[in-house]
Amino acid sequence: MKNSLFNASVLLAAAVPAVLVMPVHAEFSGNINVVSKYIFRGITNVPENNSPSLQGGFDYAHDSGFALGWWASNLGYGDNSGGNGFENDFYLKYSGSVDKFSYGATLTQYYYVDVKDADLTEAKVSLGFDAGEAGSFGLDTNVLLNEGSWGNTGDTYLALSYTKALPKEFTLGATLGYYFYDSSDNKYGLTTSEDSNFRNLDLKLSHPIGKTGADMGVTYIVAGKDRMGVEQDDTLLFSIGYAFDI
Repeated sequence: MKNSLFNASVLLAAAVPAVLVMPVHAEFSGNINVVSKYIFRGITNVPENNSPSLQGGFDYAHDSGFALGWWASNLGYGDNSGGNGFENDFYLKYSGSVDKFSYGATLTQYYYVDVKDADLTEAKVSLGFDAGEAGSFGLDTNVLLNEGSWGNTGDTYLALSYTKALPKEFTLGATLGYYFYDSSDNKYGLTTSEDSNFRNLDLKLSHPIGKTGADMGVTYIVAGKDRMGVEQDDTLLFSIGYAFDI
């Protein structure tokens, strides 16, 4: 816990000077979502929350491409007897684009309330391509920088995504996830038997809710295996989300 708090402090301390010297042209935005259940990277047998979850966050973005953000969700488990934990994701991000290509780098500190040994730090590199009417493609590479109850240092999650606008204001989204695992002994009790495996294929169809600015969506998850090779069950979830400027 102390190491994770230190990592978060370093992250924020490094970000503040950068923000102060940047131009004042910046945008504040937020989002709030309700999902029928919270599934993290295809782990459906033991979800983060098997009941509805309230999720959301805020972003502060500069014209320079730098951004600071926070995202959070309630969980369906926790260390306290009869209590549930809470997930906070704090992140520093840089993104840009050249013609139809986009790129980005993100450092995320996961900080959990009432969940022991789960505060990990993750680095992400993102690439994207806007193919116009054919849709948009993206590739994220996520690498854990320390170990804890849900991952080892060096665990790498690759996510290939595709988004396509459909007639009648529908949007199709697809995310294909694959994991490479570090199988070193974990002092927090996490065990691993797989070197890598298919983790998930999320297929989402979304549509605006009238003129409210909100969207509703339905996602079908084709689940793969966890790090022990245990097959996960396919599942369906529903969501309502609203993004706004501040």
